[in-house]
Amino acid sequence: MSEPDRFGPLPGFAAFYGAINRRPPFPWQDRLAKQIRRDGVWPKEIGIPTGLGKTACLEVALWWLASQAGTERGERTAPTRIWWVVNRRLLVDSTFDHAKSIRDKLRCPEASAAGEGVDTLRAVAARLRSFSAHPDTDEPLEVIRLRGGVHSRRPTDPSRPSIILSTVPMYGSRLLFRGYGTWRSMRPIDAALAGTDSLVLVDEAHLAHHLMRLVPALSECTVGSEHVLGPDRSLPRVVALTATGDAAPADRFDLDDRDEAHETVKKRLDASKPLEVRMSSGDVGLRLAEATRDLLAARSGRGASCIVFANTPQMARAAFTSLRQSFSEAHAELLLLTGRNRESEADRLRGRILDRVHGMAAERDPRLERERHLIVVATQTLEVGADVDAEYLVTEACGVRALTQRLGRLNRMGHFSHARGVYVHVPPARVRRRRTADPDAWPVYGSEPISVLQRLRANTDPETGEVSLAPRKVAAVLGPPGDDPGRAPEVLPGILYEWVKTTTPPEGEAPVDPYFSGISGSDYSVSLIWRAHVPNDGDRLWPRASDLEAVSVPIRDARQVLGDDVRLSRLAADGVSVENVTGPDRLRPGDVIVLAPDRGLLDRFGWDPEAELPVRDLSIETHGLPLNAEALRQLFKNVSPDPFSGTRISELVGRASGILRDEEDPDPTDRAEAVDELLGVLEKAVPVDWEEAAWRAFLARLERGVVSARKEVPRLPVSQRTDKDPISEELDERSLAEAVAAAELEAHGEAVAAMSRSVSKRVGLPADLVKVVAMAGRYHDLGKADRRFQRWLDPDQGSTAPVAKSGMGRHLWARARVAAGWPSGGRHELLSARLVLRWMRSLEPGVAESMRDLLVHLVISHHGHGRPIVSPVTDGTPEVVSASVDGERVDVPADLSQIDWDQPARFRRLNDRFGPWGLALLEAIVRQADHTVSSGEYTGELESAG
Repeated sequence: MSEPDRFGPLPGFAAFYGAINRRPPFPWQDRLAKQIRRDGVWPKEIGIPTGLGKTACLEVALWWLASQAGTERGERTAPTRIWWVVNRRLLVDSTFDHAKSIRDKLRCPEASAAGEGVDTLRAVAARLRSFSAHPDTDEPLEVIRLRGGVHSRRPTDPSRPSIILSTVPMYGSRLLFRGYGTWRSMRPIDAALAGTDSLVLVDEAHLAHHLMRLVPALSECTVGSEHVLGPDRSLPRVVALTATGDAAPADRFDLDDRDEAHETVKKRLDASKPLEVRMSSGDVGLRLAEATRDLLAARSGRGASCIVFANTPQMARAAFTSLRQSFSEAHAELLLLTGRNRESEADRLRGRILDRVHGMAAERDPRLERERHLIVVATQTLEVGADVDAEYLVTEACGVRALTQRLGRLNRMGHFSHARGVYVHVPPARVRRRRTADPDAWPVYGSEPISVLQRLRANTDPETGEVSLAPRKVAAVLGPPGDDPGRAPEVLPGILYEWVKTTTPPEGEAPVDPYFSGISGSDYSVSLIWRAHVPNDGDRLWPRASDLEAVSVPIRDARQVLGDDVRLSRLAADGVSVENVTGPDRLRPGDVIVLAPDRGLLDRFGWDPEAELPVRDLSIETHGLPLNAEALRQLFKNVSPDPFSGTRISELVGRASGILRDEEDPDPTDRAEAVDELLGVLEKAVPVDWEEAAWRAFLARLERGVVSARKEVPRLPVSQRTDKDPISEELDERSLAEAVAAAELEAHGEAVAAMSRSVSKRVGLPADLVKVVAMAGRYHDLGKADRRFQRWLDPDQGSTAPVAKSGMGRHLWARARVAAGWPSGGRHELLSARLVLRWMRSLEPGVAESMRDLLVHLVISHHGHGRPIVSPVTDGTPEVVSASVDGERVDVPADLSQIDWDQPARFRRLNDRFGPWGLALLEAIVRQADHTVSSGEYTGELESAG
């Protein structure tokens, strides 16, 4: 039986789509899937109008990948990773929910379908699982969302099929080795996952003009490099999804006659969307609010849904404030969306908007009566990726593409015959004119609203005073877009190589944002998080910052609002340490700033420079209560009664945490009593922004044992945590943190080798690269055989063989390192590479000359260093480190102050040979195999070495 035949027949696309969505696909969806399978290539542009199911491209991509299960390396063209990229923060994004739904149905078909649908889902899931190095896992598909500028998850295995939802900056920065929210050591992995084996579906690609042009430009910088995965998968394949694109007809996929004849498609193309044009002056926020009130007044006491689009967050909040003064809570629910939200607030807003009873989800039954109006004031964040259907629409003057998208949220399904919209044209205020050479320019849209107004007025019906803008007519009425995306810098090989050097970024390197956002459209921003305990300069932030608690804010806004703060705390490049910054002018794009809750600046709708109430620390509920007097005071600031009244809180916290005066040792009994006393005090009040029941439940979940570590605030941890802390490899603590017991060094190396080999084969590397990658996995930790490192891992020296891991508590790491004599900042992988080099030079092993550079580099870079050099540390030890390499004993100096000066040239040769992303992928396979083994997810049941 041939490899493809062992899976049985591939279910048809219509059957697969029907099993996922419980309805048949539109004709264009089925036709696109069959065309891609036949031709082996996606069209450059999918020109389907909004509201006609472009998210089905996810099902098409997965079905195409499933169709290639079991194919030979040279025959496979379908990428493993599917990126869904939008130019707005993924705030209200039903695509993410849809992707999770696909994953869950593939994971458990029996709970999602019946009859033939179950068999279809099982068949596709089995095919998708076959690509993974863990083919027996219950995860046929991984779904990840990247948001904000703080650490986010990434695919855990380069061979596992995955869907990644991302904004343009999050994808573009990863592609260029400067991933926003990515710690320096992890940037090569994120670049590999973005730049190889990836299909990039850019939703409403007219908003990502420069990203669309970036990938072809990058391929020109790597001409002559080997394609480690073949020409079809070694660089990303980018597809534009837009109804207002400009691709040539031969490169564009459009509706055909079958689609036009389809009843549902026809209904949506002809959906009634009359638009009134209002020319006005004065305050734009007030004019938007007036138009909203006028539309809703026509409902005669019945509730209705309305979206109000503003062009900037400031204007959206102004309109929102005005509407709040016009509608009581009994008459209208008012929501504000600007894209500047933490995930907790975003989840609440998303839930309200997409609620199928009270919200405006496209799938809501239009016959349901509303008890009150639902009014959503939004910026462009709601234009793209939001499957919502409103009865009324008010929009500020904008460009052709933006108006087309905004109209796509009005009567989207064609259910509302009473649907209406108002286009509010207010010339830009003088204060805004000074920012541009064009006196008629609007923020965001330049002078294009002038031509939009002319076209709308020319097509207005004189009897009704409205212009009909059904989807079928929009393009003819509005004409071609007149927006100018501006220019982006030219990507040159020298600039690209500067970014590739992730270990030691050069001073004054080119910023990456203009290359995918354009020079004028670059979104230079910082991320803000709020913590009850803000560490001192040089101390560590714990728990580590997460994208779920961050708000991304334009750097100019942050500088303006934080102008009175003399000292700011920001995260260093390791994503853990805090460093002080004097004054907001020192802020840099991509910085993560840690603020105390009483600094305000956030309300339940997101970033608000006028907000003064304390902001909730989201890390406490998941990671526990900080045992720090100032942090506890922050929690209960402005709370009455003050729970600490009459309590010597600093002394009580000191006793509870075990941190006393230097001459005193903590007494376990006294500490336990202090913890109970402290919790009794905390039960007397409820912190700001907590509900009483939730606060009491949280206190009940706290463990009485204290977790503390050097340079981190001690905490009472939350019991039964299910989430995992993100990985940081800036220090070797990653090896210590994940282990629950010591693991023998040789066994660990063999396990990583097996995992690396399996992943390499699954992704389709050629045999010679599979061999070298597996060898790198086997030898990556040889340097840990150093006697000092072994004393660090195993201070009691209880193991008879060298170990790779340690079960030591985190609070003992620093003290154990000093006692062992291992230099601060020393890299064991430098010794591993030194051992491998000596082995190859003296013993003539069976490693091809052409692959020796690669083997050394994969070993030396397995914690993200060596790109292009591993920095030395003060050492000077006369000791040697000994290890068995392929059965031979090898000895090398253990002095970590010695530099491998050949590494920069070796790194350059490998980049020229494999291309920056090809080399990064080879590194990622070894490193993520190490992560999998170290985290205990590897079971040892992979395919044999072969």
